[in-house]
Amino acid sequence: MRKVKSPLQAARHEAGWSQEKLAKAINARCPAFGLAVLPVASRKAEISRWENGHVLPEPAMRRVFREIYGRTDEDLGFPSSVDGRPLGEELVERLVIARRVDPQTVELFRREVDGVRHADRRFGSAERLERLRGQISELDDLIRHTLLQRHRAPLAGVLTEASTLAGWTSLDIGSLKQAWAHYEQAKAAAREAESAALLAHATAEQAFVLIDAGNVEDAVELFAEARHIGKRAPRLLRAWLAAAQGEGHAISGDGDNALRSFDEADELRPSEVVHPELPFLFLGGTHLDRWRGNALVHLGAEEAISHLEGVIDGVPSEFVRARASACVDLALAYGAAGDREGAETYARQARQLISQLRSARLRRRLERLVLPQSSRKLR
Repeated sequence: MRKVKSPLQAARHEAGWSQEKLAKAINARCPAFGLAVLPVASRKAEISRWENGHVLPEPAMRRVFREIYGRTDEDLGFPSSVDGRPLGEELVERLVIARRVDPQTVELFRREVDGVRHADRRFGSAERLERLRGQISELDDLIRHTLLQRHRAPLAGVLTEASTLAGWTSLDIGSLKQAWAHYEQAKAAAREAESAALLAHATAEQAFVLIDAGNVEDAVELFAEARHIGKRAPRLLRAWLAAAQGEGHAISGDGDNALRSFDEADELRPSEVVHPELPFLFLGGTHLDRWRGNALVHLGAEEAISHLEGVIDGVPSEFVRARASACVDLALAYGAAGDREGAETYARQARQLISQLRSARLRRRLERLVLPQSSRKLR
């Protein structure tokens, strides 16, 4: 009988790592957590004991694992940490702390979330989730102990942004359960913030969790609901929502509605693609065209290759995941067209970027690539 993987071992396999690679990654982080650096062979033996459930990692090492994999204690099979102090003893102190929140404090939290967002675009998700969870916990606690709605709403807006970003990064590492929970928190916070725009954005992103779970039909309905929620939102968000719905239609095989949605996104996109209330959206440069190219690949359209070749060089350098996604799209498109050389070229580029990002989502998509037996030139 095949032995069932422990959650810790499953997380390593999901990341595509060997024990040696994990051992080196742990050693690289140990000094920051006050842990000893061990020879790789010794660390590998330790990893085996942890993965087999013979020994439970100490709390500091559990934090290392959470940072490396971007997973929670529950995901990794660790007992949840509990503060143990009754709320009654802390209530007065927490109310006093919450009273100190002012517009400058809210802006500080917003800048912290934005910093994580920019780092995620360049370097990937897993290592940033632990920091995001800390920010989410702090924001949630402050909101719970802030008395007046006019003070709670700005905090809730930042919590929505943080939770939505955590949902997307969780989705990227392949943790659908974690992603769903973050989006549920994001939607609740958006309602607290009384922001239809934030609620629409979180709702649309949650639909991608349904897609990755194989429930495309419900995802398409959720995209439609998100567009309805955001029908009076700024044009930039309405353009983004239309494109998101277009991707959903493309994945469901509905080409007419997919392309119609992208046409609507083009019409809605404003000339100024930066909005102060929507720092989490970017539709500048070739981004929307690249997104349409992704839909064309899902639809198996012949023009997908020429379309994506025309926009991939315009992907901003800091959007590493976007470029990786475009490389995956081109590899799949060339493979479908019977061009082995083109497929291999872009698959190689995609693997290099995916390795840097540690994106389980993109890795799974690239695994669908079927290389032709021999290459042929495209006309």
